[in-house]
Amino acid sequence: MTPYLITAALSYLSGSIPFGYLLVRLVRGEDIRKTGSGNIGATNVSRKSPTLGVLTLLLDALKGFVPVMLALQWGRHEFSANAYALASVAAFFAIVGHTFPVWLKFRGGKGVATGLGSWIGLAPRGVLVMVLVFVLMVAVFRYISLGSITAAAIFPIAARVLDDYHGTPAMLWWMAASSLLIVAKHRANLQRLLSGTESKFRAGRP
Repeated sequence: MTPYLITAALSYLSGSIPFGYLLVRLVRGEDIRKTGSGNIGATNVSRKSPTLGVLTLLLDALKGFVPVMLALQWGRHEFSANAYALASVAAFFAIVGHTFPVWLKFRGGKGVATGLGSWIGLAPRGVLVMVLVFVLMVAVFRYISLGSITAAAIFPIAARVLDDYHGTPAMLWWMAASSLLIVAKHRANLQRLLSGTESKFRAGRP
């Protein structure tokens, strides 16, 4: 197996750990997929428990961050010219693992937290723009989904404008693929936003 295939496989497995599902099952004895939106991500988990929601957010980000950093170090040690390309593969497949986890019949989350963790070590300026856009959109329009969709869409553009891709064109392609995947996973939210039926964020109740 090539380093890229090994990286993709291991990153997928890391991303596929369903922390939100596991935490709610272990702590409350419930299946998070049967409540709220049915999503295993932090937003839906926080409807059950804000504490578990925050913990899910951190763990989902970490499961993207760790394989990317390991891939970056491996790439620098073994073939430095391709280190960022290899780490970008890790970032994308960690997100794929979260959105399509083999353990839950490929029905996972929407990839926002894992995407954040995956890319923050590679493109911190682009991620900062993404976070600022998310906060601004939620503050103005009160939709978590709209903030997530807009932030994901702006990320590769921000990374390109800010030259935050280490001169590696492949990084931009993987960033764009990650953004498209996250936006695609929000298609139901997009439909509800267009029809005016999407739930707004409320303090203490995402």
